[in-house]
Amino acid sequence: MLAFVLRRLAQALFVIAAMLVIVFFGVNVVGDPIYMLISPEMDQQQIAETARALGLDRPIWEQFLVFLKNAAQGDLGRSFVHGESAIKLILHRMPATLELAFVALVLAILIGLPLGLYAGLKPESRLSRFIMAVSILGFSLPTFWVGLMLILTFAVSLGWLPATGRGPTVSVLGIETSLLTMQGWQHVALPAFNLALLKISLVIRLARAGAREAALMDYVKFARAKGLSQSRIIGVHILKNIMIPIVTVLGLEFGSLVAFSVVTETIFAWPGMGRLLLEAITRLDRPVIVAYVMVVVVLFVTINLLVDLVYSALDPRVRLTEATS
Repeated sequence: MLAFVLRRLAQALFVIAAMLVIVFFGVNVVGDPIYMLISPEMDQQQIAETARALGLDRPIWEQFLVFLKNAAQGDLGRSFVHGESAIKLILHRMPATLELAFVALVLAILIGLPLGLYAGLKPESRLSRFIMAVSILGFSLPTFWVGLMLILTFAVSLGWLPATGRGPTVSVLGIETSLLTMQGWQHVALPAFNLALLKISLVIRLARAGAREAALMDYVKFARAKGLSQSRIIGVHILKNIMIPIVTVLGLEFGSLVAFSVVTETIFAWPGMGRLLLEAITRLDRPVIVAYVMVVVVLFVTINLLVDLVYSALDPRVRLTEATS
């Protein structure tokens, strides 16, 4: 087990190091941010001084060595635009994005699981066919279009929910959250549903497939033969078994909710990391772009590492197979 853990840790560190090199050079060879930061009235001497102050006058390999030295101390550079630490800016926006992703994940489970379970247990009913058709729409409709339709319907036409922004926040253990106020829930409802729509469709399909497979298993037939109620068979024997793959997939999908919330945060003016990234790309704020991508890489690598370790703990055949290969 120890060898398996060390091997996985080494692989995770290698992936992070490789991505560090790829991201740094990929971002720093594109465009010239100096002309997006200076005033048009500056002369050549002032432009050269600004470039020198930002370290942009050095060769790319020298910039990379300075970046590596600072990264080893937890510093991924200072924002060209804000003049603050890039990682500090991202961490300041992270609670808003995590809050949005968490609500979207809960919505995906609360809506997708019962619908998928029903579609799996009664596959020939009209309602089941309607649920599956809706799930296809969830996969197919563009996120930005759904977001605009939600704003037009629930904010503009009906006036039930606010269209943009984050509600008032409350500090809990130093972390700002809007989920403890009614206005906060009103603000998060539309963007969270927009972000969750694809995951709801995914959960519906996973739950339907799992329920159809579990319904034919011997232990379910045996439970029916014993005369157990339908609710007990579903709740204890079917739901419990189909939850394992669903929770595993959703755990991995949580990373994608955090990383790919850019479109939703932009449409609903949600003050999270995705919106910060878009602003950084627009103004070619290289340190913020690099720091954002590296935060996402570390998040994905950590989640995959934890999933691998949990799998190996639950099923020793995983590490035995890898050791043999």
